[in-house]
Amino acid sequence: MALLDSIDSPADLRGLSRAQMETLAGEIRQFLVHNVSRTGGHLGPNLGVVELTLALHRVFDSPRDAIVWDTGHQSYVHKILTGRRDQFGGLRQKGGLSGYPSRAESEHDWVENSHASTSLSWAEGMAQAFHLQGQDRSVVAVVGDGALTGGMAWEALNNIADHPELPLVIVVNDNGRSYTPTVGGLANHLSALRTNRRYEQALGVIKRGVIKAPIVGRPTYDVLHGVKTGIKDVLAPQGMFSDLGLKYVGPIDGHDVEEVETALRRAREFGGPVIVHCITRKGKGFSHAEEHEEDQFHAVGKIDEVTGQPLVDSVQATWTDAFAEEMVRIGAERSDVVALTAAMLHPTGLARFAAAYPDRTFDVGIAEQHAVTSAAGMATAGLHPVVAVYATFLNRAFDQVLLDVALHKQGVTFVLDRAGVTGTDGASHNGMWDISLMGIVPGLHLAAPRDQPRLVEALRTAIDITDAPSVVRYSKEKLPDPIEALEHRDGYDLLFEHPRRGGQQVEVLVVGYGQFVGLALSVAERLQEQGIGVRVVDPLWTLPVNPALVELAGRSRLVVTIEDNVVVGGAGDQLAQAMRQQQLETPLMDFGIPDEFLDHASRSQVLEATGLTPQGISRAVIERHARLAQDDAFRYQPSEG
Repeated sequence: MALLDSIDSPADLRGLSRAQMETLAGEIRQFLVHNVSRTGGHLGPNLGVVELTLALHRVFDSPRDAIVWDTGHQSYVHKILTGRRDQFGGLRQKGGLSGYPSRAESEHDWVENSHASTSLSWAEGMAQAFHLQGQDRSVVAVVGDGALTGGMAWEALNNIADHPELPLVIVVNDNGRSYTPTVGGLANHLSALRTNRRYEQALGVIKRGVIKAPIVGRPTYDVLHGVKTGIKDVLAPQGMFSDLGLKYVGPIDGHDVEEVETALRRAREFGGPVIVHCITRKGKGFSHAEEHEEDQFHAVGKIDEVTGQPLVDSVQATWTDAFAEEMVRIGAERSDVVALTAAMLHPTGLARFAAAYPDRTFDVGIAEQHAVTSAAGMATAGLHPVVAVYATFLNRAFDQVLLDVALHKQGVTFVLDRAGVTGTDGASHNGMWDISLMGIVPGLHLAAPRDQPRLVEALRTAIDITDAPSVVRYSKEKLPDPIEALEHRDGYDLLFEHPRRGGQQVEVLVVGYGQFVGLALSVAERLQEQGIGVRVVDPLWTLPVNPALVELAGRSRLVVTIEDNVVVGGAGDQLAQAMRQQQLETPLMDFGIPDEFLDHASRSQVLEATGLTPQGISRAVIERHARLAQDDAFRYQPSEG
């Protein structure tokens, strides 16, 4: 029987010997590789926190002591140790375990943390509440070094330092990476702590020499351990934290359970805020992850657990690939175009631009607000910045888009990857709010291209806009085959038209946006089969709403919009508002994502559950069309007498 099979709660860890802990750590890594290779998920980060998580649960009494993970993708080991081991077969699957902490799953999960740099604020607030209520409880925030590049983390540290009474332990899980190697001054500072060999050698001499002394070795080492602070002051620049007034312990080996436990116990007993700096290795124990230079298997799909190779070959280009290729071409033509991202150089495809134009590429770390305002500054000084992030992360910088870019009429282009339903990462990662948020930004231009040729056109149009922000959004799905227009009319593309027999009026106008243009065409085919006159158009630019599209809507009996965004404030809402302003009474049915947080599942399962399928939409449209036809027949029926 494997030792792991006997661990059903954190309490089961506390009687284990050091040798058993090492065995358990190995079994957990095997368990992670075996299970995550079958479902996909965040493998590298969790392989790196095995010993750290074991130590946390041996020292702190979860859930009485609160453990907050930043970000939550490093919480798999925590889930294994808190009674969810047998549920890992359904990780990130519909009805199964979330890939992040989930309060619905366990009382050990306090915060459903999936966006970075927030844990310290959560932890400070919880510690304040426990302290004010006289409760003797600790709060632990486990924050990655990448998350410390976010400004919100430093806002929290500033306030934590002002409350020396808070029972708060901050564990810095320092692996030198977020998605990819951590960048910036903080990264350089932590790197100095990590790599100063004189510091490590000096500590090693003290530890080996003193512990070997007979009788008094271990007690003397514990007493003299305080010398470590003095050594750090001389050999490693760790003053950044102590200058804030925060107690600092480290750096320590995050893969040595005993050393981590010793540090955590001291931190807990101190009674105030303490930073424990642990050095870990992302992907540890799985050579294919450790040697993967790009992101050390930060997130993987289904892979071979022996070779680490993907089980499904990617033979079709993605939207990200198309953007990456076009950015390199644009870079060759336009020396004023620069690229910015927030710790997502590879995920957004900007690595290719960075390879070609390193001096014109800026990765600012997990700091979306700074990225946007920095881009505004670059635009003011004569450049055209392209800021590429996931759609869900632009939410974090809305104020900067509104007041730093739009108010100042700066030409900044935002490229939003993973727009719409992403699925398995759950509620926080669906890019379903950007159209609604950007729709209230005065002067903003937004395009949702339907295929690669339209992506190229939209991107090139966007970088020519010099007096307003522009947005190009696209899905995480594979690129669809090009969808050619029947004709281009007044700024929009006509894709499908089936006039009603015996008349000129097309009864139903279907407006498809972005990835859902293909869905709009499928709906139109079903309407045609029912003898309904139908026309499908792609607006090309969602915002501002094209007056010609409004006029076309006014000449239809029913307008149907289909979008990969929440319906509240979305593209359909924007068109409906424009129609109201023109006093048009044409009814409009807007199909999009419901205004609710979506449980994790595959994209297709989410779309099925929300009715965003050809069958679901066409059925609703046919029923509405039939009611309208009945109303028209009644309205124009000749009166008797």
